[in-house]
Amino acid sequence: MSEDSEDHRCSSLSVPPSTQDHIQGLLNATVALVMYGDYQCSHSADIYRLIKGIQRQISASLEKRNFCFIFRHFPQVKIHPQAQHAAEAAEAAAAQSHFWQMHEMLFSHQQQLGNGYLIEYANHLGLNISPFLQDLSRGVHIDRINADIESGNQSGVIAAPALFINGIRYSDCSNKAQLTAALIGIN
Repeated sequence: MSEDSEDHRCSSLSVPPSTQDHIQGLLNATVALVMYGDYQCSHSADIYRLIKGIQRQISASLEKRNFCFIFRHFPQVKIHPQAQHAAEAAEAAAAQSHFWQMHEMLFSHQQQLGNGYLIEYANHLGLNISPFLQDLSRGVHIDRINADIESGNQSGVIAAPALFINGIRYSDCSNKAQLTAALIGIN
């Protein structure tokens, strides 16, 4: 695979973080981590769990305001056929101010992303099911997801997960100790 050559071709974030993103923390934080992820990808889930652990460490050290986490969709539908629909469910939940709760639910149950499960998750989160289902059936959030994918493509992303720390591509996602050190070290 030519992922390394892609990393060298484009190693910076083309679309900077904005209020249009799904954000935990403040946009003007010292460290901004952007993750392009796929809800059906086990490696995306592993990296997300690692990031959650790092967020807990940062919170414990009273540096929470210095860390911003942003999630952008990058469903890889050729290998993960339910990833797109899961991303749409996350956006439908976001329309009811429950993005992060649904995001968590999808990564926690990524082997169960069929329609019935998505409705079950929405029920569990207390979402209004009628607008949730209407959003899914009408494809209301597809443009938003496609914008995330396009911004990833512009930044050289070819697979999820892909991370950018302060706008620079972080290519060694699999080395958890180094990622932790990179994020905490900047902070």
